[in-house]
Amino acid sequence: MRITYLGHATILIELDGTKVLTDPLLRRRVMHLRRVAPDVTDAQLGGTELVLISHAHHDHLDVRSLRRLGGTPRVFCPEPARRAVGSAGLQPEVMAAGGFARAGAIEVEAVSAAHDGRRFPHDRRSDALGYVLRGAGGSVYFAGDTGWFEEIGEVGEVDVALLPVAGWGPRLGPGHLDPGEAARAAALIRPRVVIPIHWGTYERVRMNTSGHRSDPARRFCDQVAELAPGVDAELLAPGASLEVAPASSSA
Repeated sequence: MRITYLGHATILIELDGTKVLTDPLLRRRVMHLRRVAPDVTDAQLGGTELVLISHAHHDHLDVRSLRRLGGTPRVFCPEPARRAVGSAGLQPEVMAAGGFARAGAIEVEAVSAAHDGRRFPHDRRSDALGYVLRGAGGSVYFAGDTGWFEEIGEVGEVDVALLPVAGWGPRLGPGHLDPGEAARAAALIRPRVVIPIHWGTYERVRMNTSGHRSDPARRFCDQVAELAPGVDAELLAPGASLEVAPASSSA
């Protein structure tokens, strides 16, 4: 299994011959945010077969980024994201927490997240999702965007957990894990490997956090070492990849 952190909540997961992309956000400028990480290349995106959308917020469901993918990848999403996915010319496959689907050789489970996933402020409050992928080559939990909730430890045994640790501004609002909370989540989940996501990629146009963008991810890794000994915390800079061998062959 190969994990590539493309930035924010966009992760490329290559598992059992299937390329899976989470929450694609690929543009240099999105509303009031500018990208401060390396651009995502077409070569990285080529051959994407499955897209996972955690919720309908614009920094997790960007229609122009979906259109850039080309082809006809399958798209799994919660109900509130259905219309926006359709507007990108793709066919949404709606999932709810507790639901299962298959994509190639991979089993996909939708799981709960503690986050308000509505697309616009005037919309009705709606759910967000995380996803667990399982295949012969390993298993991975993508938390999407979530705050703390005790049930986060019930996703089951996984090889890799992808946990959000920050955002795009100096403060985190409700429904977001900070580095300490994310480390507590890692201690509950007990994956073999945990990777911090949702950091170091976008910031407000008039902000400049150069030199400090990796601070949340580094704090997270330090706290995982304290709270979850035996869990390998891997800090991937945007664009970096990690190969994770199946558990049976990792010794």
